Amino acid sequence: MRNRQLWIVAATGVAVLLLAGVLAFSRTGFAPSAAQAQTVAETTSTLPRTITVVGEGTVKIKPDIAQANIGVEVIRPTVKAASSRAKESMDAVLQALKQQGVDEKDIQTSGFSVWTERPYGPEGPSSDEVLYHVSNQVAVTIRELDTVGTVLDAAIEAGANNIYGVTFSLADPSQAESEAQRKAVDDAQAKAQWLASLNNVKLGDVVSVSEVIGGGGGYYAGGVREASLAAGMGGGDGPIAPGELELTLQLQSVYTVQ
Repeated sequence: MRNRQLWIVAATGVAVLLLAGVLAFSRTGFAPSAAQAQTVAETTSTLPRTITVVGEGTVKIKPDIAQANIGVEVIRPTVKAASSRAKESMDAVLQALKQQGVDEKDIQTSGFSVWTERPYGPEGPSSDEVLYHVSNQVAVTIRELDTVGTVLDAAIEAGANNIYGVTFSLADPSQAESEAQRKAVDDAQAKAQWLASLNNVKLGDVVSVSEVIGGGGGYYAGGVREASLAAGMGGGDGPIAPGELELTLQLQSVYTVQ
């Protein structure tokens, strides 16, 4: 009986000690002090209240330059013959481009390649006959848009048999970009003002502005999609339609509110 009483007293003592430890730990480990609570409250109250918006600006402009890839491709039974003929054809094409007023600095080699082909017969690819392909391309910038069709036709007449990638752009896009940025800023301001009124707050100053990269910005050319070259490959001026360019820029703006 006495032993049982001793066990009860011991268990009670342990429970009291554990309870005291839990209370002490909760005060020091989890329960913030009055000073800590005040610091958190002050930090929260000093955080700026902001509105973040994305403004978009779009401008439409007429292109003033055209680019095209012009090339020759030759097939011959020997690589020497193919290379020689390709050089002759490309020299003639370059001469024709210069005669049409294309400056030498606006002509740059964009590709040169050589590969082989084994013609197929009734029993499959030939084991003896080999044909050699030589391809040579130049990237050409045409600065007079009303001569694009004439320039391409002259290249075809001189021997070009591979023309692709006819595109239109601006020689100096800085003015168009500045106008698009101005419109994006105005759009962001209007959006922020509207959101502030919906939330019954007053719009403050701009905290930061950053350009949105890859968020729908860039040039879009409506007329370029319709540009085409005459199917006759040189039977008159090709119907090239420069159309117009559309430049869209996006800016993310952060405003304070009161």
